Amino acid sequence: MVLPECGGANEARNPPSPRVTSPPVPLGVVLFDLDGTLWESPLRIDEVRRELGLPADGRSLLEQIGSLAPEERARALAALQAHEQRALACGHLKPGTHELLHFLRVQGIRTVLVTNNSRQTAAEVLARTALQFDLVRTRDDGPAKPDPRAFLEPLELLGVKTREAAVVGDSHLDLRAAWAAGIGQVVLVAPQAWMRAHFPGKARFYEVATLEEARRVLAALLNSRA
Repeated sequence: MVLPECGGANEARNPPSPRVTSPPVPLGVVLFDLDGTLWESPLRIDEVRRELGLPADGRSLLEQIGSLAPEERARALAALQAHEQRALACGHLKPGTHELLHFLRVQGIRTVLVTNNSRQTAAEVLARTALQFDLVRTRDDGPAKPDPRAFLEPLELLGVKTREAAVVGDSHLDLRAAWAAGIGQVVLVAPQAWMRAHFPGKARFYEVATLEEARRVLAALLNSRA
C-alpha cells in the first residue's frame, strides 16, 4: 500500500502519494484518542466553551480552564464533567473500532488510550464497550493534550521510545502533542476543517476518513518496518 501523507496546515489535503520512508524500527505502541476517534460523542466542546464564556482561540478547553482562578477552574471542571456525563447516554463506538484494536493485538502491538476526558468518563465508556488497552491516560492522570507529556509519560511507563510509537487521533490537539513529543507517525481520522489553522506548520501526518483506512495505514507502516 502507498500511503497518502499530508504536510502542514497550508498544504493540499490530497498531495501525490509518496512511499513510506520510515526507518526500520519496530512499531511497539499505538496511542489512541477517544472522542471523535474511537467514540462518537454528542458532546460539543464549543457549546461548553460558550457556556463558560471562553473564546475559541485554538487552545484546548482544558488549557483555557487551567488558566482560570482556582474557584472558577473548579466550577468549569464540574460543568465539563456534567456535560460529559450527559453525553455518555447518546455516545457510541465508531465503526471499525473493535476491528482495528483486534488487528493490533494480533500483531503484538500494545495500545494506549490517551484522552482529555475525565477518568470517570473514560471508565464508563470502556465498561460499556468492552474496549481494552494496555494503559489508559486521562486528564486526571497528568498533563492533557496538547502537552507532549500526555504521550511521553505513558511511553516511559511502557519502556517504549517515541520512534517506536504511532498516534491515531482526530484533532489538532493530537497532532500538536505528537509533534511536540517527537512522534513522527500520526494518523488523523476526519479532522474538522477549522482545526487545520492550528496544525503545526511542519508536522507530517496521514489523513484518513475512517478507522478501516487507519487500519490499512498502520498495516502499511508495520510492513515497511518488517
